[in-house]
Amino acid sequence: MVTLEEVIIVTFGLMIGSFLNVCIYRIPLDLSIILPRSFCPHCKTIIKLWENIPVLSYIFLKGKCRHCQKKISLRYPLVETLTAVMFLLVWFNFWAALNSGLNFDLNLDKIILNLIFVSVLIVITFIDIDHLLIHDKIIYPAMAIGVICQLIFNQPSLLNNFIQVVLGILIGGGIIYLFALLGRLVFRREAMGGGDIKLGALIGIYLDWKMSLLSVFLACIVGSGISLALMGLKKKKKTDYIAFGPFLALGAVISLFWGKEILSWYLGRW
Repeated sequence: MVTLEEVIIVTFGLMIGSFLNVCIYRIPLDLSIILPRSFCPHCKTIIKLWENIPVLSYIFLKGKCRHCQKKISLRYPLVETLTAVMFLLVWFNFWAALNSGLNFDLNLDKIILNLIFVSVLIVITFIDIDHLLIHDKIIYPAMAIGVICQLIFNQPSLLNNFIQVVLGILIGGGIIYLFALLGRLVFRREAMGGGDIKLGALIGIYLDWKMSLLSVFLACIVGSGISLALMGLKKKKKTDYIAFGPFLALGAVISLFWGKEILSWYLGRW
């Protein structure tokens, strides 16, 4: 049975998803994410409030701008729905931790941090798909927020918090840096960009170092599989660059929600 809390978190997720669409479109174009109000990317007409209701407006308008009748990308409702699903998963994890007897205040802090984390990953993913770029305007503020929150949340001492954050940055970013060096030596070209290294460090900040390692491992498995499939279907060539950010983001999401279970299953086999 659907609860009131779940309805609220899904509604909130849809609203945030609408804002994330603005970020995905405007940040690569170096436009303000605040002003002007949302507008049609084709005719630039300001969108009225009733035309900007997440998902529902897309359905009512039949996927077209009311003014110029140009098609609205399916990505807009997709991002909104994806954000709502991610927020709901964070909420479920929060209640699972609460029911296990963990401290309410600490988990309330963690849910806020995780909502920020998944939102940042969504923006990074879709910008990287479109522009093969992980933008510093997203990475650096997200890093700052993550470091500040991790220094004061969920750990017994400030020194221990600091050590965990440093380990996360060094291992999360360091392993991607090593892959970049190896790729350059083996393939004689850039295999991973600086944005991937920064994203690895970001994941290390928000997750612990074990989960950042798992995130990279999962990203490599999924990324390799999809890359080979695309080359097999002649959609990509061996020399084509494929955005690795979305795979890192996927690995981070899996690690965030199911990482402990995966590690327990894996270590239990040995």
